[in-house]
Amino acid sequence: MNDAQLLRYSRHILLDEVGIEGQQRLVDSHVLVVGVGGLGSPVALYLAASGVGQLTLADPDEVDLTNLQRQIAHTTARVGQAKVLSAREAIAALNPEVRVHPLAERLDDARLRDIVPKVDLVVDCCDNFATRQAVNRACVQHRVPLVSGAAIRLDGQLAVYDARESSSPCYACVFPPEAMPEEVRCATMGVLAPLVGVIGTLQALEAVKMLAGLPSRLVGRLQMFDGRGLRVDEIGLSKRADCPVCGAGHLG
Repeated sequence: MNDAQLLRYSRHILLDEVGIEGQQRLVDSHVLVVGVGGLGSPVALYLAASGVGQLTLADPDEVDLTNLQRQIAHTTARVGQAKVLSAREAIAALNPEVRVHPLAERLDDARLRDIVPKVDLVVDCCDNFATRQAVNRACVQHRVPLVSGAAIRLDGQLAVYDARESSSPCYACVFPPEAMPEEVRCATMGVLAPLVGVIGTLQALEAVKMLAGLPSRLVGRLQMFDGRGLRVDEIGLSKRADCPVCGAGHLG
C-alpha cells in the first residue's frame, strides 16, 4: 500500500484484528456482488469504503423512482440508468481506487461458472430464488464463500455458506431447489427502508471480516432479524447428505 492508502485505511490498520496484513488482503481481494438494490447498495458501498480492490457488480435492472426509498447507491438524477453503472458512479465518488466491473445482466449457470472462480467471495443480494440457487451452485462447485442476505417487510435473514469447510451446509441444504417458493418481492409486499440497510451492512461486515482473515461464526447458522422488536434469533443449520448440490455424490 502507498502512503495515501495507509492514511485512508488507518482506522482499519489500528485494529489488532485487521492491521496492515488484513488491510492488504482487502486491497488484493475481488468480490462478486449479485444485485445492487436495497441490500447490494450498502454492501457495495461498504466494501468499496473498506478498500476491497475489485468489485464485480451484477444486476439486470435500471434505477426506478420507487427504488430510491431504500437503494442508497442510486440518486434521483440517475433514474433510468443501469443500476450497475449508477453504483459504479457512487463507488467512484467514494473510493476511486476500487476497480468496478459492471454486468448489466441476470447471471445464469454459464456466466457464474466463468465469474465465480475469479473472485474471493460472493455476496448474494438478489431478489429471486432461481438466481440464488445458481449462485450457490457455482460457489459450491468452486469452493468460494457465500454471504447471503434477504429482507422483506420488517424481517431479515443473514447466513454464511463456506464450501471450503467440509461441514458447512450450502444454501440448497436450507432452501431446497425443488421446493420453489412463491416469489416474495418488495414491489408487492413492501419493505421498511432501513431494514435493507441493516441486513446489507451485516453482509458487508461478514464479507470484510472473512476477506481480512477473520473467521465468521455464521458459517452453519441462520440469523433472523425482527425489525419490529429489534430481536435477533439464530438457528443452527445442518449439511444434508442428500443435498442435490453439496451432498455425497453431487460435489465434484
